[in-house]
Amino acid sequence: MRGTACEAARETVCEGADGEEALDIFAQRCPSRVMFAELVDKWSMLILMSLAACGPQRFSELQRAVGGVSRKMLTQSLRTLERDGLVRRTVYPETPPRVVYGLLPLGAELAELLAPLGRWTEQHTEQMIAARKAFDQAHTDG
Repeated sequence: MRGTACEAARETVCEGADGEEALDIFAQRCPSRVMFAELVDKWSMLILMSLAACGPQRFSELQRAVGGVSRKMLTQSLRTLERDGLVRRTVYPETPPRVVYGLLPLGAELAELLAPLGRWTEQHTEQMIAARKAFDQAHTDG
């Protein structure tokens, strides 16, 4: 339905009824939406899930655990997760230096929420692949 109060509110920048800023993930320019977009990035989710499942890991261990991620993307994702207070980077003063990544409490809380999504995806992948095939067959220009 067009023109609803909900739509109008979402065109503004997270403004609550009392004029105070209220976070609304559906508002286009809301900071929570930016955070959400970063969190649902496939690499970030897989990194968090790997750290939750396997515990603290070195960079090379994470890269092996999260198949297909490039060094550049893993570095960028880890920096973002560290900046957002989800992951801790610990450097051990050894020769050569050892760097380990682990979850902070906020990251562990998020990873706990992501685990069921990962399991759901694994359980329903075949159904979704079948649905895609059926859709593609029904929508071919032929």
